[in-house]
Amino acid sequence: MYTIGQVSEMFRLPISTIRYYDRQGLFPGLERKAGIRRFGAREIEALRVIECLKASGLGIRDIRQFMAWTTEGAATYEQRKQLFETRKRAVEAEMEALQMTLDMLRYKCWYYETALADGNENRISAMLPDRLPPEIQELYDRIHE
Repeated sequence: MYTIGQVSEMFRLPISTIRYYDRQGLFPGLERKAGIRRFGAREIEALRVIECLKASGLGIRDIRQFMAWTTEGAATYEQRKQLFETRKRAVEAEMEALQMTLDMLRYKCWYYETALADGNENRISAMLPDRLPPEIQELYDRIHE
């Protein structure tokens, strides 16, 4: 069993956030001894899932719904699976957008490194749009799809 302070350190979360989660009903069945919250393996795993769902963009209201489903047993497996499928697609789309951003940043770093080395953009202009170095061409092509 863990105290709220230990859980706070473990997850690098403020104690106030963990208390908020508890007030929102995200730890059904949380044990208390003399008014002190005691977190067991079930609550630690729940917090891992909560933090995952939160990082995926899900709001507390929807996380609360998920936690309610977990107490309902097998009858809600389909809803829970669908929730994770939806969040997975959202994260994949976000990663794709971030990859496009990273590709642009890499291309522009190369572009300005080359322009600085040459003192102008003439050589780069002569290589555009399809005679860039292979790894840079790949970036250029992806960001111009």
